[in-house]
Amino acid sequence: MKKRVLFIASTGGHLEELMQLKKMFDKYDYHIITEKTKANLKLKEKYNKRISYLIYGSYTGLANKLIYPFKLMLNTLISFFLFLKIRPQYIVSTGAHTSGPMCLIGHLLGSKIIFIETFANSESKSKTGSIVYKFADLFIVQWESMLELYPEATYGGWIF
Repeated sequence: MKKRVLFIASTGGHLEELMQLKKMFDKYDYHIITEKTKANLKLKEKYNKRISYLIYGSYTGLANKLIYPFKLMLNTLISFFLFLKIRPQYIVSTGAHTSGPMCLIGHLLGSKIIFIETFANSESKSKTGSIVYKFADLFIVQWESMLELYPEATYGGWIF
Protein backbone atom coordinates (compact mmCIF):
# COMPACT_ATOMS: atom_id res chain seq x y z
CA MET A 1 0.00 0.00 0.00
CA LYS A 2 1.36 3.41 -1.00
CA LYS A 3 1.94 6.10 1.60
CA ARG A 4 -0.45 9.09 1.46
CA VAL A 5 1.57 12.23 0.74
CA LEU A 6 0.25 15.76 0.47
CA PHE A 7 2.33 18.19 -1.58
CA ILE A 8 1.46 21.83 -0.85
CA ALA A 9 2.82 25.20 -1.96
CA SER A 10 1.69 28.72 -2.68
CA THR A 11 1.42 29.78 -6.29
CA GLY A 12 4.38 31.10 -8.29
CA GLY A 13 7.97 30.15 -7.50
CA HIS A 14 7.03 27.99 -4.51
CA LEU A 15 4.72 25.87 -6.67
CA GLU A 16 7.34 25.75 -9.42
CA GLU A 17 9.82 24.34 -6.89
CA LEU A 18 7.27 21.82 -5.64
CA MET A 19 6.55 20.63 -9.17
CA GLN A 20 10.24 19.75 -9.53
CA LEU A 21 9.33 16.80 -7.31
CA LYS A 22 6.65 15.48 -9.70
CA LYS A 23 8.81 12.46 -10.60
CA MET A 24 8.10 11.28 -7.05
CA PHE A 25 4.31 11.66 -7.22
CA ASP A 26 3.51 8.26 -8.69
CA LYS A 27 5.46 6.51 -5.92
CA TYR A 28 2.79 7.69 -3.49
CA ASP A 29 -0.95 8.08 -3.06
CA TYR A 30 -0.46 11.79 -3.55
CA HIS A 31 -2.51 14.96 -3.52
CA ILE A 32 -1.45 18.51 -4.47
CA ILE A 33 -2.76 21.72 -2.92
CA THR A 34 -2.00 25.21 -4.17
CA GLU A 35 -3.77 28.52 -4.62
CA LYS A 36 -6.47 28.97 -7.23
CA THR A 37 -5.19 31.27 -9.97
CA LYS A 38 -5.76 31.36 -13.72
CA ALA A 39 -2.26 29.95 -14.25
CA ASN A 40 -2.90 27.03 -11.88
CA LEU A 41 -6.26 25.95 -13.27
CA LYS A 42 -4.48 24.02 -16.04
CA LEU A 43 -3.13 21.68 -13.35
CA LYS A 44 -6.69 20.38 -12.89
CA GLU A 45 -6.55 18.89 -16.41
CA LYS A 46 -3.41 16.90 -15.61
CA TYR A 47 -3.97 16.00 -11.96
CA ASN A 48 -7.80 15.88 -11.97
CA LYS A 49 -8.95 14.64 -8.56
CA ARG A 50 -5.45 14.77 -7.11
CA ILE A 51 -5.39 18.57 -6.82
CA SER A 52 -7.26 21.01 -4.62
CA TYR A 53 -7.15 24.77 -4.44
CA LEU A 54 -7.08 27.31 -1.66
CA ILE A 55 -8.03 30.97 -1.99
CA TYR A 56 -5.30 33.07 -3.55
CA GLY A 57 -3.88 35.57 -1.09
CA SER A 58 -1.21 38.18 -1.49
CA TYR A 59 0.19 40.32 1.28
CA THR A 60 1.41 43.16 -0.95
CA GLY A 61 -0.48 46.41 -1.19
CA LEU A 62 -2.68 48.08 1.41
CA ALA A 63 -5.96 46.50 0.27
CA ASN A 64 -4.44 43.01 0.33
CA LYS A 65 -2.97 43.59 3.79
CA LEU A 66 -6.46 44.38 5.08
CA ILE A 67 -8.10 41.39 3.39
CA TYR A 68 -5.29 38.87 3.86
CA PRO A 69 -6.03 37.93 7.51
CA PHE A 70 -9.57 36.92 6.52
CA LYS A 71 -8.32 34.87 3.58
CA LEU A 72 -5.77 33.22 5.87
CA MET A 73 -8.48 32.26 8.37
CA LEU A 74 -10.69 30.88 5.61
CA ASN A 75 -7.77 28.97 4.05
CA THR A 76 -6.96 27.51 7.47
CA LEU A 77 -10.53 26.22 7.75
CA ILE A 78 -10.42 24.83 4.19
CA SER A 79 -7.04 23.25 4.96
CA PHE A 80 -8.51 21.52 8.00
CA PHE A 81 -11.31 19.98 5.94
CA LEU A 82 -8.90 18.97 3.16
CA PHE A 83 -6.65 17.36 5.77
CA LEU A 84 -9.58 15.32 7.09
CA LYS A 85 -10.48 14.27 3.53
CA ILE A 86 -6.94 13.34 2.44
CA ARG A 87 -5.53 12.10 5.77
CA PRO A 88 -1.89 12.43 4.66
CA GLN A 89 0.81 10.50 6.43
CA TYR A 90 3.34 13.01 5.13
CA ILE A 91 3.11 16.66 4.12
CA VAL A 92 5.80 18.01 1.80
CA SER A 93 5.97 21.76 1.28
CA THR A 94 8.15 24.35 -0.37
CA GLY A 95 6.22 27.19 1.33
CA ALA A 96 4.93 29.83 1.64
CA HIS A 97 1.96 31.25 3.52
CA THR A 98 -0.59 28.85 2.03
CA SER A 99 1.29 25.87 3.44
CA GLY A 100 1.86 27.12 6.97
CA PRO A 101 -1.60 26.28 8.36
CA MET A 102 -1.64 22.87 6.68
CA CYS A 103 1.79 22.00 8.11
CA LEU A 104 0.63 22.98 11.60
CA ILE A 105 -2.64 21.05 11.27
CA GLY A 106 -0.73 18.03 10.01
CA HIS A 107 1.78 18.24 12.83
CA LEU A 108 -0.96 18.43 15.45
CA LEU A 109 -2.84 15.51 13.91
CA GLY A 110 0.11 13.19 13.42
CA SER A 111 1.46 13.72 9.90
CA LYS A 112 5.20 13.87 9.30
CA ILE A 113 6.20 17.32 8.02
CA ILE A 114 8.89 17.74 5.37
CA PHE A 115 9.58 21.38 4.60
CA ILE A 116 11.94 22.54 1.86
CA GLU A 117 13.03 26.14 2.43
CA THR A 118 12.70 28.17 -0.73
CA PHE A 119 15.56 28.40 -3.20
CA ALA A 120 14.99 32.18 -3.24
CA ASN A 121 16.42 32.49 0.27
CA SER A 122 20.16 31.98 0.51
CA GLU A 123 20.86 34.40 3.37
CA SER A 124 17.60 34.94 5.26
CA LYS A 125 14.76 32.88 6.70
CA SER A 126 11.31 32.90 5.14
CA LYS A 127 8.42 33.69 7.49
CA THR A 128 6.80 30.30 6.99
CA GLY A 129 10.12 28.48 7.16
CA SER A 130 11.04 30.08 10.47
CA ILE A 131 7.73 28.89 11.97
CA VAL A 132 7.63 25.39 10.47
CA TYR A 133 11.31 24.80 11.37
CA LYS A 134 10.27 24.54 15.02
CA PHE A 135 8.19 21.41 14.46
CA ALA A 136 9.13 19.93 11.08
CA ASP A 137 10.26 16.31 11.09
CA LEU A 138 12.64 17.08 8.23
CA PHE A 139 13.65 20.60 7.28
CA ILE A 140 15.68 20.88 4.09
CA VAL A 141 17.63 23.90 2.89
CA GLN A 142 18.80 24.36 -0.69
CA TRP A 143 21.80 26.54 0.15
CA GLU A 144 24.59 25.35 2.41
CA SER A 145 24.83 28.89 3.85
CA MET A 146 21.30 28.45 5.29
CA LEU A 147 22.61 25.88 7.77
CA GLU A 148 23.90 28.83 9.80
CA LEU A 149 20.30 30.04 10.21
CA TYR A 150 18.76 26.58 10.52
CA PRO A 151 21.44 24.49 12.29
CA GLU A 152 19.24 21.39 12.63
CA ALA A 153 18.29 21.45 8.94
CA THR A 154 19.48 19.06 6.25
CA TYR A 155 21.32 20.47 3.27
CA GLY A 156 19.68 18.92 0.23
CA GLY A 157 21.00 21.07 -2.60
CA TRP A 158 18.89 22.64 -5.30
CA ILE A 159 15.71 20.92 -6.46
CA PHE A 160 15.87 22.64 -9.85
